[in-house]
Amino acid sequence: MNKLTPKAAFRKLAAIYDKMVARYDEAATPIGMTCEGCDDNCCLSFFQHHTYVEWAYMWEGLNKLPADRLEEIKARAQDYVDQAQAALARGERPHVMCPLNIDEKQGICGLYEHRLMICRMHGVPNLLTRHTGQEVRFPGCHRCQEMTGGMENVPFVDRTPMYRDLVMLEMQFVGKNLRNLPKVDHTIAEMIVIGPPRLK
Repeated sequence: MNKLTPKAAFRKLAAIYDKMVARYDEAATPIGMTCEGCDDNCCLSFFQHHTYVEWAYMWEGLNKLPADRLEEIKARAQDYVDQAQAALARGERPHVMCPLNIDEKQGICGLYEHRLMICRMHGVPNLLTRHTGQEVRFPGCHRCQEMTGGMENVPFVDRTPMYRDLVMLEMQFVGKNLRNLPKVDHTIAEMIVIGPPRLK
């Protein structure tokens, strides 16, 4: 399998992201699901991300920011990591605002075009079929569950084909070193604090 250049990999990743957004909209529209006026903010959710290609793509976006804005985000990311580690040490699930959020009331991402997969898919009901054949279902966020409570046929997103595309892209992006590299299991804040991923 030929290793992709970052530019080619990012172009493919953007296409996968476009599919995710389209599938999300197909499920969200009949539900009437929007984030407007929500009393929660999913940017406070504790998400961990698992691919080098998304990590690198996020940094492509970060590197386009003005230097002072990037330094502010780095500082917020370090604060996030400190608070999250303290919460985990207490046996609690962290509930800290993502360092990329620029408006806590509206949940506006400061790196919207480069936001990661989970940030794009969270909210509506979805399904993932593992390689073992096991189905994992997510009923949607609390607001979505309230909105679909009386629906007979709840729309959902089958994430499986998009995840397969992402896994294939990860292999093409990282290349033969993938098996030898540490497993990615980081929050966005950790990805910022660590810096761009090292693929060697």
